[in-house]
Amino acid sequence: MSAVEQIRVDPDETGLRLDRWFKLHYPGLGFGHLQKLLRSGQVRVDGGRAKTDTRIEAGQLIRVPPMGADAARLKTPVLTANTIRDKHDGDVLGQMLIYEDEKVFVFNKPAGLAVQGGSGVSRHVDGMLEAWRSKKGEKPRLVHRIDRDTSGILVVARTRGAAVSLTKAFRERDTTKKYWALVKGAPSPREGRISTYLVREPTLDGDRMRVAKHGEDGADHALSHYRIIDQVAQQFAWIEMEPWTGRTHQLRVHAAHIGHPILGDPKYFEHDTNWEFPGGVQNRLHLHARRIIIPHPNGGRMIDQIAPLPPHMVQTWNLFGFDETAEND
Repeated sequence: MSAVEQIRVDPDETGLRLDRWFKLHYPGLGFGHLQKLLRSGQVRVDGGRAKTDTRIEAGQLIRVPPMGADAARLKTPVLTANTIRDKHDGDVLGQMLIYEDEKVFVFNKPAGLAVQGGSGVSRHVDGMLEAWRSKKGEKPRLVHRIDRDTSGILVVARTRGAAVSLTKAFRERDTTKKYWALVKGAPSPREGRISTYLVREPTLDGDRMRVAKHGEDGADHALSHYRIIDQVAQQFAWIEMEPWTGRTHQLRVHAAHIGHPILGDPKYFEHDTNWEFPGGVQNRLHLHARRIIIPHPNGGRMIDQIAPLPPHMVQTWNLFGFDETAEND
């Protein structure tokens, strides 16, 4: 970078500490170097001096001085549902891409972007994939989906043959899917399994899933495993969840079923009138498809990919002092 930049804070980055914002946008910039820039006034927020723990707000301008190549800004900024609005579909997909080969794309989908079309949905991943048709005219194919408000790993097949292979891997459960969630309270025991039947039911706010009895019309078996990675006393827990079945809203319903709903879940988070949402935490779904391990369509090896957390969860992890490297996979 050869000149001073004024970078506007995205709405999805509201509440981030300034040092975490720099870590997202300038991963090569060391903490010590950032402190020197702040002490000397070279980094400013809305023209004023700031500290590493300054909380930033949407619309603020961050002054960033010229830096060396090692600390250069990411060529593609952090992608959120807000930052994709005016971008070309192909460019958005390029920013989401975390892995590709001749058969497969793996994307890190931002929270708020739908995977497929539906009522009131004007832009979605399936539609965007039109921009990435191959020279033969073949459109990449979805082989699974994640909820609109869930961020993280999304696997897409580049060819018809790859789609058949990947779809089979999901159907036959040859795939390991790991999600990260922040839940209210701390589940006991610290590791466990949740086995229920789920059925879809219509409500005034749209369809939702509920726990059903075995044998009830339309009910499907759902099995999830969970374990606590870290927690804040008995108030909140960072858990890893692994769905063994792939039912709609499965993890969200299961977390609520055991009395520990996922923070920011508009459908399944129910609480008493005395409960207050934690200060500094955005009221958005804290569920992220963190990792996938799936057989490659060509056979002989596995695709193993991890997706970085979205900005609103980075903010929460920072607030609670969670170490993203402490998962012990």
